Amino acid sequence: MSSALQRRTYTLFAPWYDLLIESATRRAREASLGRLEPGSDGDLLICGAGSGLDIPHLPPGWTVTALDLTPAMIRRARLRATRSRRAVSCVVGDATALPFPDGTFDAVLLHLILAVIPRPDRALAEAARVLRPGGRLLIFDKFLKPGERAPLRRLANFALAPFLTRTDVVFEDLLGAVPGLRLTGDRPALLGGWFRFISLERTDTR
Repeated sequence: MSSALQRRTYTLFAPWYDLLIESATRRAREASLGRLEPGSDGDLLICGAGSGLDIPHLPPGWTVTALDLTPAMIRRARLRATRSRRAVSCVVGDATALPFPDGTFDAVLLHLILAVIPRPDRALAEAARVLRPGGRLLIFDKFLKPGERAPLRRLANFALAPFLTRTDVVFEDLLGAVPGLRLTGDRPALLGGWFRFISLERTDTR
């Protein structure tokens, strides 16, 4: 799916996104954000923020930037931040070409974005680039395991990938293409481990 098609698709999807996604992912988002320990703080990027479903669950103390490709989604994220009384800078931008200097953030959140965009390897590399050394990258998404056949998921990819999401992404392939990241956590999140909580740390100084 090209960036232009993705933007058009999610502009049409925006009014229905919360209805379809919010309740199904609420507890997983809370659990994922729990990896940002209470009392910690710093600069946090929510990359692929969508309509801002993570915003109400953010722990206090963080300076938050929310980025999404689709202006219609960012408008909803901005409204959700206002309703949640959270100071969030909402930015329209491309996860594969982030508009931030190297080493800007202490943590980057990638929730349900790597399996959506056409070049998840570039998005992971960009997330790593904008992290400070020692910074954390927190992922919640659906991935196939290395060597997993999963014929139904791979078949579904032909129907879903052009418009909404991919179902054939292998995280280990992405990680192998991005140097300077250390795996610090990997555990099941939803649907028998198809969705996973993955934690990474930037180890290099580039």
